[in-house]
Amino acid sequence: MGKKYLIVGGVAGGASVAARLRRLSEDDHIVMFEKGPHVSFSNCCLPYYLSGTVESADDLVLMSPENFNNQYNIDARVNSEVVAIYPEKKEIEVKNLLTQESYRDSYDKLILSPGARPIMPKLSGSDKIKTFTMRNVVDIDKIQRAIVSIKPTRVTVVGGGFIGIETAENLVEAGYNVTLVQSPNQILKQFDFDMAQILHKELLDNGVELILEDRVVGFDTDEVILQSGKSFKSEVVVFGIGVAPDSILAKSAGLKLGKRDSIWVDHNYITSDPDIYAVGDAIEVYNPLLRDYTTLALAGPALKQARAVANHIHGIPVIYPGYIGSSVVKVFNYNGASTGLNERTVKGMGIDYDYAFVLPKDKVGLMPDSEELHLKLIFEKPTGRILGAQAVGRGNVDKRIDVIATAIRAKASIDHLTDLELCYAPPFGSARDVVNMAGYVASNILHGTFKQVHIDKIRQLLDDDAEIIDVRERDEWDVAHIKGAKLIPLSELRSRVDEIPKDRDVYLHCRSGQRSYNAVLALQNMGYNNVYNVSGGFLELCFYEYYRDITEGREPIVTEYDFK
Repeated sequence: MGKKYLIVGGVAGGASVAARLRRLSEDDHIVMFEKGPHVSFSNCCLPYYLSGTVESADDLVLMSPENFNNQYNIDARVNSEVVAIYPEKKEIEVKNLLTQESYRDSYDKLILSPGARPIMPKLSGSDKIKTFTMRNVVDIDKIQRAIVSIKPTRVTVVGGGFIGIETAENLVEAGYNVTLVQSPNQILKQFDFDMAQILHKELLDNGVELILEDRVVGFDTDEVILQSGKSFKSEVVVFGIGVAPDSILAKSAGLKLGKRDSIWVDHNYITSDPDIYAVGDAIEVYNPLLRDYTTLALAGPALKQARAVANHIHGIPVIYPGYIGSSVVKVFNYNGASTGLNERTVKGMGIDYDYAFVLPKDKVGLMPDSEELHLKLIFEKPTGRILGAQAVGRGNVDKRIDVIATAIRAKASIDHLTDLELCYAPPFGSARDVVNMAGYVASNILHGTFKQVHIDKIRQLLDDDAEIIDVRERDEWDVAHIKGAKLIPLSELRSRVDEIPKDRDVYLHCRSGQRSYNAVLALQNMGYNNVYNVSGGFLELCFYEYYRDITEGREPIVTEYDFK
């Protein structure tokens, strides 16, 4: 005789649990409840409807209740809100949002996949302007209809996370003026400050008015008011300041909660009630790098958790490796990917660490579509354990971060990256891939082959009248250079070595860090032990300095910015 499984939530996690349960048994009765009018829609594609990349709101819906019933024999009930759980009776109470009628249903096992709800602050004057959040197809359709109807002179996006950035980009591509307000000093908190500067420039270059270190505190008629006292005209505001676990139902049922009011689950995704499971954005997960529990609102982990729950219900062992958080985002012409811990987190944990920065092409440079790839690899000292990585560029960043994420899962060290056998052909990558190169540089740093200084220290070094030597060629220097630096091209280094002091620290840079690395090794072999390579070189320095120079009106430390 079959069992009865009830599932609360019909999007990524819930729909996947339902489908997997059916694949493992034809005898069970499976019912899936969704508060909204759609099940199995593409939540991550919602912003792309604003630009027309996704042509119709209907295209965002991947499967209808009828298809669930016909293809999987799953009873998918939309417009059905589960309002209460009665664990002692193994029952739930459901409200039909169309008829307002309520009924109870029983279960053998209950799976919760309520997701996360958008955070919407209560601000004064909210009735004087059109404000929106984005969670489902209905939400994005409302935003699109309002924008088309109002024809706003400016749309304000509040929040610089995934949703905020993707919303801003798609609105710009649809032809609207966009202001993005973010209270921290950078967008996309998974990236470190230095990497985020590349994306800040890309937003500016594409017409987004980016306001950092300020927050929206209220509204007037078609006007946004900031904490700084500034205000500006905007008829539509989209909030994307983050999400909170939707754990209200679990809390009311007396289930144990974890961090940020997330739902506590064990390694089999069982809640504090042995007959109730939970998956997705609403639960807390273990991060083996943090060695602590956290929340992780990503679709990939939710799908894996859903499969694990169905397996456990049917007696298939569950492997719980934890989640390190791997993600990728598109910001106009740039792509950004990250995995593991960023530098801020590592520093906050008190771990002794360093990082390697490489700036090669994403494929053989002779290929006409080759692009610069900025990659930061963070590792523990003295073990060389990989802690995290970030990559930003116009080309293929996700492949490299996927490789490093796999290496982290395999508990590899930076030395293992040097020996990875990765695919090579000129249109796809180099014989010595970006990941290999990052491993080489990190290994050299860890083992003391050379010393480095990062670009965030250059402004202070100039204030301290440090000795900075540019080893690029004269034509590159003439285009742009660091103010106060000295030109000694690598091609002239050996004949002009007497111009390089031994009694004070010397910092050498080139365009990307490769030629200056060679210069540092040459000088070390000549007896210099006071030389440092500037990680990332002049190109990375330009990206790092540009946004703050432009927005703060501060004096540049370069004669010109050169991003070529």
